[in-house]
Amino acid sequence: MSALTRITCRLAALLAVVGSGLGTPSSPDLASIGPALTAAAEAGDVAATFVSELVQNVAEATGHPGAPSKRALTCSPPDSLVVDVGYAKYQGSYNASTGLNSWRGVRFADAPVGGLRWQPPRFPAVQEDPPLVQATSFGPVCPQSLPSVPSAAFMPGNEDCLFLNVYAPANAQDLPVMVWIHGGGYGLGDGTQAMAEFINANNKRFVVVSIQYRLGAFGFLASKEVKDKGAVNAGILDQALALSWVKLFACQFGGDASSVTIAGESAGAGSVMYHGLAVGGALGSVLFDKSIAASPYLPFQHQHDDASPTSRYYALSVAAGCPASGDVFACLVGSDTAVLQQANFNVTQQAPYGYWAFYPVTDNVYITGRPTEQLAAKRVNGDKLLVSNNANEGPMFVPQTIATQDDLVAWLRLEFPNMSEGQISLILAANPNSAATDPSGPRFETDGLDTAGANAVNVSQAANGQQQRANNIYGEATFVCPAYWMASAYTTATQSAWLYQYSVPLATHGADVAGYFGPQNANLAPGFQLAFRTIWGNFVVGGNPAISDVVANGGASAANPAAANGASAWPAWSDANPKLLNINETGGTPYTFKTTWGANVTQFANPGLRNAFALAPADTWEGGRGARCAVYQALAPSIPA
Repeated sequence: MSALTRITCRLAALLAVVGSGLGTPSSPDLASIGPALTAAAEAGDVAATFVSELVQNVAEATGHPGAPSKRALTCSPPDSLVVDVGYAKYQGSYNASTGLNSWRGVRFADAPVGGLRWQPPRFPAVQEDPPLVQATSFGPVCPQSLPSVPSAAFMPGNEDCLFLNVYAPANAQDLPVMVWIHGGGYGLGDGTQAMAEFINANNKRFVVVSIQYRLGAFGFLASKEVKDKGAVNAGILDQALALSWVKLFACQFGGDASSVTIAGESAGAGSVMYHGLAVGGALGSVLFDKSIAASPYLPFQHQHDDASPTSRYYALSVAAGCPASGDVFACLVGSDTAVLQQANFNVTQQAPYGYWAFYPVTDNVYITGRPTEQLAAKRVNGDKLLVSNNANEGPMFVPQTIATQDDLVAWLRLEFPNMSEGQISLILAANPNSAATDPSGPRFETDGLDTAGANAVNVSQAANGQQQRANNIYGEATFVCPAYWMASAYTTATQSAWLYQYSVPLATHGADVAGYFGPQNANLAPGFQLAFRTIWGNFVVGGNPAISDVVANGGASAANPAAANGASAWPAWSDANPKLLNINETGGTPYTFKTTWGANVTQFANPGLRNAFALAPADTWEGGRGARCAVYQALAPSIPA
């Protein structure tokens, strides 16, 4: 009997049954999932065994429609801050200043070390009398690395890092749950994001869980040998186990297992995309019913045994002191963690500028094909999606040394190594810009609506000319167009999506996180943060991100709080007439801000800031973004993506 089966059977005795309180979420296609995964599991694929058991057990444990049998496990929250999850009793704490209970450093899986390296995660063993654990401190962060950038520093971590954190209003009961998946290129980050401001701005209407997962080589090492002897995409499987943990235990913390939103930014949003695509889109709402994807990260996705991930596999082996070819898996499994962590860093720093070395791959179990292909077929899990991009996604990931078109073409050859010269010419034609980069300017924000003149292809506050052309190519191909493709995938008879752009200057990659979680940056007025947080909160609670005109305009004290505003009549995405909500501010007092890559830009602070939210045509936005996304979609087999 597997650990997952044991723990859900144990729960049957521990938890009270509350009948039909789970509603009628979309059903998993267990009839078609089962045989395919069973066949793979019988052939020895440990990931297939893991996924098959996880889906069946969660579906049964939550009484999900479509499950072959239903245990319908639910529970009432405890009277104290001690919760029993079968293998431990976690003692949380109450914060009187925020009015929230929290449980930090909650283990959801065994330590993935030794023989568990590059294996699916496992629930801890159930105990008859579980130990009491003080859940007042965050767990260790996973081994990780900065991307390939000059002067990157080594960042040690701890392989025993599969912990999560829960934040719940005091006396919470049956509240929706949002699960936060951190970003960081699948190689960086942790689950320690503060959540109090976000929850309280939304009147304590939901519970938040933040999770950690294996990163870099520890979570995304791939090759034929890894798949034959373990699991590729181990980091994604960690997330899946954490989502099953939430479904099984949310009620212990005051959450409602029938209303789970998965949310993330950057690689966290890319992870949200992968769970939406999981098992060919046949999971329905077994693990979640709503998704939020802020700047979904999709640089490329190779087959697990392609030359690119295989070369990184052997590069890691050599860096760890193991052989350069042949069977090296056992050597890596037995390597010292300090050696492996240094090897992970060294191989990552050999990647092209702005990249990490290890990414999700097609494993033919959880990730079954290219995202662009499956999204176009509208085969996705969950019911509703809120998805977004930032106005200036690219500069952080592009070398800021591109002055001429020759420089641009040389960079494109590194960026898209599988593309022919003809395909690179297609990208250039889709992004027409003959101007050389001029460091002295002009540089300014576009309004998104000038289709022929100033648009993101040729100018922003970050750059102009060929540098801006490169920034925009990277930003759209990697973050913006995946957001468009995800929105389109959820335009079905039973699914809906909404898309927004975060445009507050300088809306570079990751700048939006302060908008919904804090802290309050100088360029974000309180009324803006309230509106932005309410968009997310309304979606988590009710599945619709629209907010009132009063909130959208900055609150009752705004100059014209009841003025008509696009955020209050925000339509779901339509393939025929796609609309985005542009989220911005206007007015304010200018000040100079220096970016991480050394550019000086103008931002605006109070006094005088006002919210500026407006609906805009997504296809013609920024000089025809819809057409450019169609080009990247056509080229996706060569990216591959």
